Amino acid sequence: TKLKWAHVYETSEPYHKWSVWAGEEFKKRTNGKYEIQVFPASSLGKESDINQGLQLGTVDIILTGASFASNSYPRLAVSYYPFTFRDADHLLAYTKSDVFKELAKGYEDKSGHHILAVTYYGVRQTSSNKPIKTCADMKGLKMRVPDVPAYLAMPRACGANTAPIAFAEVYLALQNGTVEAQENPLTTIEAKKFYEVQKHIVLTGHIVDHLNTVVAGGLWKKLSDEDRKIFTDVAQEAAAKATNEIKANEAKLVAFFKEKGLTVTEVNKDEFRDA
Repeated sequence: TKLKWAHVYETSEPYHKWSVWAGEEFKKRTNGKYEIQVFPASSLGKESDINQGLQLGTVDIILTGASFASNSYPRLAVSYYPFTFRDADHLLAYTKSDVFKELAKGYEDKSGHHILAVTYYGVRQTSSNKPIKTCADMKGLKMRVPDVPAYLAMPRACGANTAPIAFAEVYLALQNGTVEAQENPLTTIEAKKFYEVQKHIVLTGHIVDHLNTVVAGGLWKKLSDEDRKIFTDVAQEAAAKATNEIKANEAKLVAFFKEKGLTVTEVNKDEFRDA
């Protein structure tokens, strides 16, 4: 049985590398019963499309932010609100908690889809062509932010003019000045090469973010208990490997951006949180 696994990340990113590894492991551990092809970099559509694809049966497994999954079950969105988690370890502890199990079950009851695993995505920071030292410095800033309430909260609280540009088009929008700023983890700023078209990295640290590995309800219902266990084990091992890589990369990137000639600014996060 051939299965499609889709995501919006570059082939250079850990999410892709470990998705491919997971596909090979599924095949191995099910003795060739399932073959998984991974479609990276929005090749099967942007994030809203691949979430819809689970419903339509055009994709079987996706990597997606809780922001998009929460369209079918809003309570799941609590995890990506600004200043909810302190750091990666705090987030990962939450994903093993009864609270998360309850939310994941609520999502499954509502959408039919099953969350297999959670991967740490990084702490979202701000990049800009204008210096930013305080929340007030963002007033009037043209900023690309995903069109989702929790992502919009911090920039709008500080008075930025937000624009919902698709992830695949952000580089071009920054390059041609359609927007002056965006926000993403340092690992994404590096992978998408946003640092080539931005002058400042501002360590706002406003959201500790994650991705869910979600399997379509139609496929999950068909799997035997044994295959379900294999899918869960493999997805969780892949998530743990990608998480460790993201944590290690994130730690190195401040120095990398400074080498590239960008100004890296520490800000008072409490001020942003209060706003």
